[in-house]
Amino acid sequence: MAHNRGQTSLKSSLRNEDPMQDFDRLSQELRAWVAAADLPWRPRSVRKTFERALAKMGSREKAFEELSRIQRRLLSKDAERVWGKNHPDAGD
Repeated sequence: MAHNRGQTSLKSSLRNEDPMQDFDRLSQELRAWVAAADLPWRPRSVRKTFERALAKMGSREKAFEELSRIQRRLLSKDAERVWGKNHPDAGD
């Protein structure tokens, strides 16, 4: 089965859930963040990560900054594994 994720080393697996329904349950702010995200975040995953970040950071603004930081770290990790350590985004 072909996927539209391209080449990646990040974990993925088949799930028995309705991602559109899960997406609709997200807050408007979180839906906007996911829509602009560089990675294909699952709605449940981004909600759980955001809730953890909110508890840790104490404000919604800082929680969104934490989500972006986590995403940059994942992209950096994937860039190094897929394209090598000399890729501009590797190891940031």
